[in-house]
Amino acid sequence: MIGIYRRIRSEDLEAKLIIQVHDELVLEVREGALERVEEVVREEMEGVADLRVPLVVNLSHGMSWGEIH
Repeated sequence: MIGIYRRIRSEDLEAKLIIQVHDELVLEVREGALERVEEVVREEMEGVADLRVPLVVNLSHGMSWGEIH
């Protein structure tokens, strides 16, 4: 999560990390930044540790938390 926060800030992306709940992150992202933020989140979460099995991240987006669940 820290890696995601740092990359969002260093790349000056229009996104804000709102909350982490267990294995889920909730972010607010400007529509124009969505594609790049998805790339950053995937790279950081899937590359967080060198494991023998891959970490696969599922991403979804919507206008509300209820819309994506």
